Amino acid sequence: MGGSTIRFSAAFRCARLAMASWYTMLILSLLEPAARAANLTSHVDLFLGTQSGGNDFPGVARPFGVVKLGPDLYVSGTDSYSGYLPNGNFSGFSMMHEQGTGGAPKYGTVSQLPLIGNISNPLSNITIGRSGADEASVGYYKAQTAEGTVVELSASAHAGIYQYTFPNGSDGNVLIDVSHVLPAYRGMGLSQGYKGGNITIFPDGHYEGHGVYDNGWNRSPDWSIYFCGHFDAAPVSNKTYVGTDAGGSVEQHSGFASSSSGSTRVGGLFTFKNAVVTSRVGISWISTEKACQNVEDEIPEDKEFQSVVDDAQSEWETKVLSKVTTTNTNETTLTLLYTSLYFMHLIPTNQTGENPQWTSQEPYYEDIFTYWDLFRCSTALMQVLQPAAYEEQIRSLIDIWRFEGYMPDARSSNYNGRTQGGSNADNILADAYVKGVRGAVNWEDGYKAMVKDAEVTPPNDPVDPQAPDSSTKEGRGALPDWISLGYITPRFSRAVTRAVEYSCNDFGLYQVASGLGKTDDAEKYLNRSRNWRNHWNANQTSLGFSGFVVPRNKSGFIETDPLNDSGYWGDPYYEASSWAYSWASIHDMKTMIEMMGGNQTVLDRLNIMFTEGASGSSGIIFDPTNEPMFNVPYLYHYIDRQDLSVFRSRDIAKSYYGTSVSGLPGNSDAGAMQTWILWNMIGLYPVTGQSTFLIHSPWFDSLVIDLGGGKKLNVSSSGGDGNGGGNIYVQSLRVNGKDWKKNWLTWDDIFAKGGTLDFELGATASDWFTGELPPSPAS
Repeated sequence: MGGSTIRFSAAFRCARLAMASWYTMLILSLLEPAARAANLTSHVDLFLGTQSGGNDFPGVARPFGVVKLGPDLYVSGTDSYSGYLPNGNFSGFSMMHEQGTGGAPKYGTVSQLPLIGNISNPLSNITIGRSGADEASVGYYKAQTAEGTVVELSASAHAGIYQYTFPNGSDGNVLIDVSHVLPAYRGMGLSQGYKGGNITIFPDGHYEGHGVYDNGWNRSPDWSIYFCGHFDAAPVSNKTYVGTDAGGSVEQHSGFASSSSGSTRVGGLFTFKNAVVTSRVGISWISTEKACQNVEDEIPEDKEFQSVVDDAQSEWETKVLSKVTTTNTNETTLTLLYTSLYFMHLIPTNQTGENPQWTSQEPYYEDIFTYWDLFRCSTALMQVLQPAAYEEQIRSLIDIWRFEGYMPDARSSNYNGRTQGGSNADNILADAYVKGVRGAVNWEDGYKAMVKDAEVTPPNDPVDPQAPDSSTKEGRGALPDWISLGYITPRFSRAVTRAVEYSCNDFGLYQVASGLGKTDDAEKYLNRSRNWRNHWNANQTSLGFSGFVVPRNKSGFIETDPLNDSGYWGDPYYEASSWAYSWASIHDMKTMIEMMGGNQTVLDRLNIMFTEGASGSSGIIFDPTNEPMFNVPYLYHYIDRQDLSVFRSRDIAKSYYGTSVSGLPGNSDAGAMQTWILWNMIGLYPVTGQSTFLIHSPWFDSLVIDLGGGKKLNVSSSGGDGNGGGNIYVQSLRVNGKDWKKNWLTWDDIFAKGGTLDFELGATASDWFTGELPPSPAS
């Protein structure tokens, strides 16, 4: 994602042999396939991708659920982006987390921490050690503290349940620290802040309150979250506290405590004689009353802990995992398939009915991290698997524009931010439109929201100190150059990244304008979508190749090193090199190929990106750890070499993805990494903003995707040796029972009404496709 914590490519390039060994074991394991488990949740490994920068959230949640209940681990100087770390001490078990993000941690709010014995200062930043490895399965999390307390967790959409088993003979305490958040150690002004709050313990033993916080990766202003907690046992004592920190004084209160200052913290402490204590907690963005209603509606007093676990597993099974079924019995492949499906459904969160900013009858989705990451693969797959939820997400984007003026590129805590390149919600709407999303979407309003992005420069407020030249909150901050010059000068940060992404955004406007019959607008935005060409310096060279997108000003092009991929907020290229961004304008591929020198030069240029040591380092130019290069392995399609798209993409899959805790090449980015591998397994690749899908080859002998409404996509293959061992090349293809000679197809061919793909695979490439090449509509 934007704001990735580390550039992982070097580390993972060194790890390719290890990942290749995993792939070898996968193929060998096919000789003795395991029996297929009846429950698909058993194939989900919640610790896959939690380490080495993947930052997957292993705690408990429902699909798109507001509550994501899990552990918060503390290691000084280390950011725990999803709360989880493999080492360190517990600082709490909190109700709110993000999934797979980089940049800076967000949330870690509404927490509990179980403790043993006398607690003299409950606001002294207490942490407690861990005993053994944590355990997790869908809907269930278990950990044990160094003091011997066993912590078990489960969750509904807006509430969570804690079950504590304290060691025999010990008084158990549960600490509520309203000020608790996930810290950030990177600096750059991204640390979350506690601004104040309150807590009240009522005579029946339940507690209510709220906390006020700010900042995080999206630099949000103050936001509030409300909570309501119950215990199933009567505490022998309970107190609220007001104080500062380990060195400050603590005031004890019998029922109510509050503060309006971030330097003064509040909390509560409950002490129990019971060996087992269960706590139910609801949260709300609206009020404590709504938080209490949420917990009563979703986890009422008489609901057993195991029942919540069972409900969570059932919801994941029926609403997500069963959308894709296969006859494959290899556990390694099934784990990668179903774990990837799981992690792509954690965010955005469905916050409908929980919008503190305005009242609307439209759906409301939050925690978008980020469309810069998601528009290439994730949203297209979301439309396939969750058409109803996807339509709601489109409606939510348009509603945010209605009430706040701009659609978000990213959003959390009910606040837009940050925009890394273009206004990529435009890509999301365009992709949905050309793939037939209609329903209750008001497309006239949707188009107006896109035009706002394309024509109105957003105010630069607040100023982002990492990119002070223009707004990073929303919209397109570099529009003054884009509109007047047709390119972006270095007076705006991330100028080249913005230019190629603004071109893609404008192509999206062309698509929707065309569909709505706005002919003049369509012509205007199609022309603007070609402006990436104004950054093309035919004389810029690298590794013997000429022609790259580079910075420029009114005097001309600015010399650059196309291999430099260290750019960040203040640089011309954001988190990728010119080698990456020069391939970005997939809507104008025919022109790009001509500008690069034709098919043979493009073939050589693509090949060198996957050649070890070609750039002078031990790695390769292609970077699987970040989204800007997601499409590169598939671009061979456009020069009539579909076989090489298959070879390259499958090599990436086996080299950089696996089923270990380090099984992702980079930040998950809300499931973006997972959706790349899912499309590879299916045998297709989506082209953003077009109805086009590039055909490669499937991993499975049989795969069925439930498209909803009684429609299915059936993908079958014969002649393969399972999961792309050696027989990965297409020999022939039948689409809906008819011979198919193109290396691409459209949404209408197989998704709109359902369809079939029947592949014959073999060990060597063949000339099975003789039809026209994929569309290049801007050329």
